[in-house]
Amino acid sequence: MDERRLGTAAGLSAYGLWGVFPLYFPLLEPAGGLEIVAHRVVWSLLFVALLITVLRRWSLVRAAVTDVRTMLVLAGASVLIAANWLVFVYGVNSGHVVETSLGYFINPLVSVLLGVVVFAERLRPLQWAAVGLAAVAVGVLTVDYGRPPWIALTLAATFGSYGLLKKLVRVEAAPGLFVETAVTVVPALAVLGVLHASGQGTAGTAGTGHLLLLLSSGIATAVPLLLFAAAARRIPLSTVGLLQYLTPLMQLAIGVFVLSEPMPPARLAGFAIVWAALVVFTVDSLRSARAAGRRAAAERVPAAA
Repeated sequence: MDERRLGTAAGLSAYGLWGVFPLYFPLLEPAGGLEIVAHRVVWSLLFVALLITVLRRWSLVRAAVTDVRTMLVLAGASVLIAANWLVFVYGVNSGHVVETSLGYFINPLVSVLLGVVVFAERLRPLQWAAVGLAAVAVGVLTVDYGRPPWIALTLAATFGSYGLLKKLVRVEAAPGLFVETAVTVVPALAVLGVLHASGQGTAGTAGTGHLLLLLSSGIATAVPLLLFAAAARRIPLSTVGLLQYLTPLMQLAIGVFVLSEPMPPARLAGFAIVWAALVVFTVDSLRSARAAGRRAAAERVPAAA
């Protein structure tokens, strides 16, 4: 299998695993969202530590923690991804899977806006059109829900900001994930301690199967992230951008067809506007990538002559 096929398979696997998360997290009940995220942090840390030991990557961890700038950026990323996990688990386990899927549909457009705000990037006309359509969609969905779709907006904002911070440092996936989870492991352990001291913890009271499912949250967290990193190294970003829509499409299908969440006409219209925005955004991105490829090829020709 060549590098591109391997990268595509890794990307499909990563986004496919993220796509079935709405079926996985309800299995962790009766644990609440805070307990689930705390277990996710603790067991992710242990799983990634084992992986780093096998891969002999501890030198990269030491390099990250001894660089002040890298540590600050990863600490910020850690807080953002923990918040993202908490809101996602809350959304799934409270019957808002359709809204969580919306968050990951609009995430690429939020990332574009963050580039404008943080890096003063200039958007192309079609990018502005896509952002404008997304804003209209949010307005339509606000009317439908009777409130802003805050679960979706929070998921998009936290994950978009997380991706932005990750671009500011160059750290391999496993060492980076280890440092991020290490930052939040003490608060996670404190949460578990308080929950168990007050009799609200479920790890030791809901049976062996439940405990094993909580332990599995570490693997469920780390494996898709590592597959994603493998994909990003092997395939163009434009391909990664197309693959990322697999996750919210699967989550939307699970919400509507498996969990029977409502999809009234106004909500469907809001989603349709979001999809139109994504079509505009994707077409523009592919055109830009092809133009950049042609320019790069033209520049290489004289050099080879």
